[in-house]
Order: sequence, then structure tokens, then C-alpha cells
Amino acid sequence: MNVPAWLWVVTVVGLITVIFFDFYLISRNPRDPSMRECTGWIGVYVGLAVLFGLGVLLTSGPQYGGEFFAGWITEYSLSVDNLFVFVIIMSSFAVPREYRQKVLSIGIVIALVMRGIFILVGYEAITRFDWLFYVFGAFLVYTAWKLMAHKDEEEDEFKENAMLRFVKKIVPATDTYSGARMTVKVSGRRMVTPMLIVMVAIGTTDLLFALDSIPAIFGLTKEPYLVFTANAFALMGLRQLFFLIGGLLDKLVYLSIGLSVVLGFIGLKLISEALHHDGVSWAPEIPILVSLGIIVGTLAVTTVASLWKVRRDRDKELDSLADEAPVSDPDPA
Repeated sequence: MNVPAWLWVVTVVGLITVIFFDFYLISRNPRDPSMRECTGWIGVYVGLAVLFGLGVLLTSGPQYGGEFFAGWITEYSLSVDNLFVFVIIMSSFAVPREYRQKVLSIGIVIALVMRGIFILVGYEAITRFDWLFYVFGAFLVYTAWKLMAHKDEEEDEFKENAMLRFVKKIVPATDTYSGARMTVKVSGRRMVTPMLIVMVAIGTTDLLFALDSIPAIFGLTKEPYLVFTANAFALMGLRQLFFLIGGLLDKLVYLSIGLSVVLGFIGLKLISEALHHDGVSWAPEIPILVSLGIIVGTLAVTTVASLWKVRRDRDKELDSLADEAPVSDPDPA
């Protein structure tokens, strides 16, 4: 895929413009957004991603168009799983509800910049060392197994990563928030507020998730332009998604199983295609349309099965309560 420099510039400028406009709207009126507002914005971001994918399809062909859609859907699904940890971070730092949008927006910008660096490093590495595909594939298979094995364990507390511990150690910070401000003067000394700390927590924690998602998308496309744009579109609507499905996350009880299947499939795909390129005749190359079908099908089955289980459990609970309810005596009159 031949991507000229001007297209990279236009893409990055376009993404920055959308992000700044979104941030401008938040800064004007900090609040807890409504469900209707979140749904509308998610529709806009999903629509932009679909239009971009159709543009890739029309200008570069179905192969690259399919690679973008497969990568974007995979990254978006993994981002939904990240929301579990974002909820825990927000609770751990007791972020005021009206400022959560700002925290998520800046945290996501930090994550996007760090992912861009990670994508560049990863692309340079795999172009020089073909054997890294085996490493990425094995890592994804291991991650899938770990996710499947620990699907019943709940993460009930946030564990600080090394970057966050470093920031908290070297930067003087206050114990309380000062509105939405990230720094404040206390007795003539400039100090950061918990607002900045939680933004660093969101951004750096997302980078840890990228250790899974970046190798996964490199298993679907080797084009850095598609890798970057798929990640960007997946992150852009994450803030609204946080507020929209924050109360629905507990209903996606089979999400970890679905994601483990997707990661395991992509890991095996990476290994198989690496073997194929190394001359192993029995190792197939899996077409991108097959990959896209497996990813979408797995996530659809996971979602439907999750909602069905939650509804079945709720009906059983209601039936149990009805059976235990005392029966009143009929009116003797």
C-alpha cells in the first residue's frame, strides 16, 4: 500500500482537528453526558470510521479495505474490554463525575500518541526481524489462554504501573481536586492535582493494553497507515462509549471468552502465515475476508450469548422470588 506523505499529514491533521473540537465542547460545558448525547457521538465516530474504510476499499481495493475493517473492529472490541479498568481507575481516584469527560479525553490523547510511537517501533522491528511474527503469535496465543483461564476472576482494584509510580514519586501533588485544573499553587509552590495523575493513569494503562492489541492488528495487516488509523478510530469514540455502556459492562459476561477466541485466532494466523512464508507447505495463508468473518461472528455470538444469559438469570431470579413470596389468605367475606 503506497501512502504518500501528504496523506499521512492530512490524516493526522484531520484526527487532531476532531479531537480538539471534541475537547473544546467538553471544556465549554463540563458535565456528565446524557445517553442520547453519547449515542449520537458514537454514531458520528463509527460513521467516520466506516466512511474511511469505504474510502480505503474504493481507492486501494478489497484486500486493504478488509484489513482496515478487521483491525478496527478488533481494536474497538479490545477497547471495550479496557473500559472495565477505566471504571476502576475513575473510582480509585474518586474523579468528580462532571470532570470524567476531560480526564478520558486527555488520557486517550496520551494513549494515542504513545500507541503511535509503539506502532512505529513495532513496524520497524517486524520489517527487520521476520522471526518476531512467531513471537507475536505465541504471545497472543498465551494472552488468549490467560484471558480464558481467568475469565471468572474479577479485577476489583487498580494496580499502578511503573510510569504512574514514577510520576507520583517525582512530582509534588495535592491530595484534593481543584476543579478541572491540573496544577495549582500551594504556598507559592506549583503542584499537580489528582486530575493530572489520573490522566497519566488512563494513558499509560491503555499502553499496557496495547501490548496485546498492537501485535493483534499486525496479525491482520502489515500496513502502518492502517494500523495507526484503526487504532485512532477505535480510541476516538472511547470516551462516549465509557458513559454509554458503563452500566452495561456487567452484562457482557462472555466478552472475555470472545476476545480470547479472537486473540487466539490471530495468534495462530500469525504463526501459520510466518511458516507459510518460510516455505512450510501445509501452513495456510488465511484470507482477510475469512479473518473478518471469524472476528465479527465471534463477537456477535459473544454479545448475543451474554445478553441471553443475563436475561435468563434475571428471569430465574424473579421466578425464585415469586415462589418464595407468601401467599395471602383469601378474603373470608
